[in-house]
Amino acid sequence: MRDLLDEALAGVAARPTRLVLTTLGTVLGVAALVATVGLGQTANGQITQRFDLAAATRVVVSPDDKGGQEGEAATQLPWDAPDRIRRLNGVDAAGTVSTLDVGDDLVRSVAGLDTQKDGHALTVLAGSPGLFEAVRATLRTGRYFDAGHDSRADRVVVLGKNAADRLGINRVDSQPAVFIGDQPYTVIGILDSVSGRAELLDSVIMPNGTAKAAYDLEAPDSVEIRTQVGAAQLIAKQAPVAIDPNNPSTLKVDAPPAQGGVRKGVQSDLNALFLLLGAVALLVGGLGIANVTLLSVLERVSEIGLRRALGAARRHVAAQFLVESVLVGFLGGLLGTAVGVLLTVGVSWGRDWTPILSTSLSFGSPFLGAFIGLVAGTYPAWKASAIQPITALRGA
Repeated sequence: MRDLLDEALAGVAARPTRLVLTTLGTVLGVAALVATVGLGQTANGQITQRFDLAAATRVVVSPDDKGGQEGEAATQLPWDAPDRIRRLNGVDAAGTVSTLDVGDDLVRSVAGLDTQKDGHALTVLAGSPGLFEAVRATLRTGRYFDAGHDSRADRVVVLGKNAADRLGINRVDSQPAVFIGDQPYTVIGILDSVSGRAELLDSVIMPNGTAKAAYDLEAPDSVEIRTQVGAAQLIAKQAPVAIDPNNPSTLKVDAPPAQGGVRKGVQSDLNALFLLLGAVALLVGGLGIANVTLLSVLERVSEIGLRRALGAARRHVAAQFLVESVLVGFLGGLLGTAVGVLLTVGVSWGRDWTPILSTSLSFGSPFLGAFIGLVAGTYPAWKASAIQPITALRGA
């Protein structure tokens, strides 16, 4: 065995250029496998984190049009529903939202004289001050309306960014006004983004108190709730009781699915994709080893014939080429693992992600490279062992 290792090492080291080229295929294959799996796990962590912070923390409660259980009348949401919801442990924010029936009134940024032909048919919504925090709204400019605007029924509105673009309003420091029909409303803020309620970006939003005074709004349409991560399922069960303890079944709740199933599904799909890419890269590396090893056999025919003539058996020749292939594969796997880990960490650092690496894959990749070398070198080793001494020496 010692002689075999010595001969294999000598054979590998005797041609450094070929060693580099042969090893390069395995390095690229293993590096691709480690990097793709590492980046896949890292991306999976980022996806599930964003899911947890957005969809997995959103709960919506609204009246059930079917009226709950038999014999129960449909209920209306109370105006203080957000206050009742916020008493629950695990709730970060809550607010009501309602769609207003404005008839044929169009929305304009300037007052028309007799017609509304230059207006826009925009959605007009009413909300409580807590709505914006509940939907993770961010402002492009200005401010949100508050409890004071609501209680005084002030004629103020917040525009979604798409609605503001259609109305030609991009700043609020000059206190621009919009007209809904013939009624003016001061624009105090423009939304830039929201989470889970995209229609807000295309709408005109006024306080509940203003909507009650101007459009006789009787009750909110729904309550938007933002929970802490992991609390959505519990809040979904508790919210109807907190809002209407006498008839909780008259309320319907839209809650996200259990996080575990979604996370496992995302992780499984990503892992399968990146493992497939890594397997293709390894296949390319294995073919490279097989090709170069076979070429080495053809170039060393005279050496093989001389060894056979001096008494080496076929198994000795085959073992030598197999060990050479295993050594090349192990070296390539070792270097490829290092490259893959550095690539994963580098990309994660550049994207400000937390790198996630598989310990078993990182420590097992060099041995995986050795196995690839063993498989790739089997045919060339058999080819070398089949060379007859007399034929090799005659050709030399």
